Amino acid sequence: MENKGTILMQRYELGKLLGQGTFAKVHHGRNLKTGTSVAIKIIDKEKVFKVGMINQIKREISVMRMVRHPNVVELYEVMASKTKIYFVMEYVKGGELFNKVAKGKLKEDAARKYFQQLISAVDYCHSRGVFHRDLKPENLLLDENENLKVSDFGLSALAESKHQDGLLHTTCGTPAYVAPEVINRKGYDGSKADIWSCGVILYVLLAGYLPFHDSNLMEMYRKIGKADFKFPNWFSPEVRRLLTKILDPNPCTRISIAKIMENSWFCKGLEKPITFETEGRELNPLDADAVFSANESNTLVVESKNELVAAKPCNLNAFDIISFSAGFDLSGLFEERDRKKEERFTSNKAASTIISKLEDIARRLRLTVKKKDGGLLKMEGCKEGRKGVLGIDAEIFEITPFFHLVEVKKSSGDTLEYQKVMKQDIRPALKDIVWTWQGEQQQLALPPPPPPE
Repeated sequence: MENKGTILMQRYELGKLLGQGTFAKVHHGRNLKTGTSVAIKIIDKEKVFKVGMINQIKREISVMRMVRHPNVVELYEVMASKTKIYFVMEYVKGGELFNKVAKGKLKEDAARKYFQQLISAVDYCHSRGVFHRDLKPENLLLDENENLKVSDFGLSALAESKHQDGLLHTTCGTPAYVAPEVINRKGYDGSKADIWSCGVILYVLLAGYLPFHDSNLMEMYRKIGKADFKFPNWFSPEVRRLLTKILDPNPCTRISIAKIMENSWFCKGLEKPITFETEGRELNPLDADAVFSANESNTLVVESKNELVAAKPCNLNAFDIISFSAGFDLSGLFEERDRKKEERFTSNKAASTIISKLEDIARRLRLTVKKKDGGLLKMEGCKEGRKGVLGIDAEIFEITPFFHLVEVKKSSGDTLEYQKVMKQDIRPALKDIVWTWQGEQQQLALPPPPPPE
């Protein structure tokens, strides 16, 4: 199935081999529908099972689905067969940043540009609760415009991986780039550890060699633990000051990303603060378990970013009602319900009662009801979030005069903020008018009887 010219699941043509590791191969591919070039990472399930790497692969799927940033390699979709898992990713044809460094040190302006893009990507990952934990030049790719792209989230951790002490405890990463607190195995802050790795990368870009290196691994660990390194004579005073703050062996006093982004050396050449558009690019997290359950009779294509977009009918017919019900909703195979950007519930209340309830919730959450056309309510916050003002739409569909389907979805703003508001505020406040939430029943429920007159 991995030979050049193979058609993969009637969706992609498999091209030349780009790279190969112990458990995976990466091929160039072409989308048969659009002609777009992609990179297809092919993972052997049997090898993954044998070495106990299932959780690592699941984590990589979940993490890449959460992170959408111009300096992070984009995951388009995941597919699986009985024996293989396929990651279809953005094709970054400029190769590894490592290849540039291997030829010698970079000029300061070039190193700064890559470092600025790296910090922007890492800052965004941390804002989503994602810590990479294996940052190094080999995992930083360059596109045709010389823009940096962070890749390989196989060792990444999510915020929920933290122990009760709030720290991560898995020793991982590449030794020369690993923070001292990771080596000490006493628990560490994933964001602080990533900052250290970014500092080592900046040093390597400017020097052409590693700050901590020794043929004896224990001696190298000693040097890392004490931040025992020297600056080449061509390092400017500004760079030296910044790197001293980043390569601080004490994570408690190590500089934060926010402070790095305020640093005068870092800010040189930045015409404006690093921003990016992600609205409309965020995806619902994938059900990573699904890729391990595909068998010979069930070749699985996990949701693509451009597909499975549900239509939103104004008037429901019998097919619409069935397709919205949990028993017939195939999206449950691929998505985690509590992370969706839209949720649906049925109610045995009159439309006026539902509208009144939603307006009451909006008032309590200090959301303004901007628009009310028929069964559509548009609610907006008054404060600017990380990605603009939070907007929530609620659309009511009448099935019978006393049985309605209500769809609640995020129309603008940050998805994680929306999910938090839904879980902590909106869902609990709706409990007295909800008949059932979609996904919390196993079969199509009959409408309840109308209330007594």
